Parts: sequence; C-alpha cells; structure tokens
Amino acid sequence: MSKTEIDVVTAGFFEAFDNRGGKAADVARIRRLVLPGGVIVKAGPAFTVYTVDEFIEPRQRLLTDGRLVEFSEWETSERTEIAGDIASRFSEYRKSGTLDGEPFEGGGTKTLQFVRTPEGWRIAALAWYDQP
Repeated sequence: MSKTEIDVVTAGFFEAFDNRGGKAADVARIRRLVLPGGVIVKAGPAFTVYTVDEFIEPRQRLLTDGRLVEFSEWETSERTEIAGDIASRFSEYRKSGTLDGEPFEGGGTKTLQFVRTPEGWRIAALAWYDQP
C-alpha cells in the first residue's frame, strides 16, 4: 500500500501545476503534500533553495496571470525505494505549455524524499533539474 500512496502524493504534486483548458492550477495543494519545513531545491545553473511558501508564490502568480497557459507536467518514469517510514523517488518528467505566447516543451529529473506521518506519506524534500 505504501507505494500506491506515494504514487498518489507524487501525482498530486505534478497535477498542482496543471492549468490546461482554462482550469485553475491548484498550487496551494503543495502545502498539503510537502511538510511545513520541507525544502525544495532547483539544481543547475540557476541553483535556488526554497521554503514551501517561497516555492508556491511565484508559481501561483505565473500560472494565474495569463503568462503561462495550457501548462502541465507529468511523470514519465520513476524508481521508488521504501525503507520503513522513509522513501526516496527519482522521477523523469516532461512538461509543456505556452509561456508569453510561445509554445514550449521540456523535461528533467526530480528527486523526492518522503516520510510517513500520522496523516500519511508527505514530501520532506524535493530537488529538480531541468534538461537544457
């Protein structure tokens, strides 16, 4: 059951950014998926470390101000290892949308660290790297 629950949390994370078909992205759901003290890191040349709120705020704005539309990202493969109440997942993903009127596609790798809490599995840390 743990793997299925981790799959659901991971899918919920990816779905939080979806604004296709005019639907509102639910970026605020990340507060329910990531522990309050969770760390989110963008790797690569634009290396940045975010708190949960620092991560949510600019993405919420970008996905609701009309600059980024028809956006979605989705997992294309994953490897999950579970040891008791901790788990680690490597995900390959793709994304697409229209940013400032220009269509784009991309992808990369995310690594998610999970812990089992009394409320279920939650993300404790996440890092990602976008392929150039």
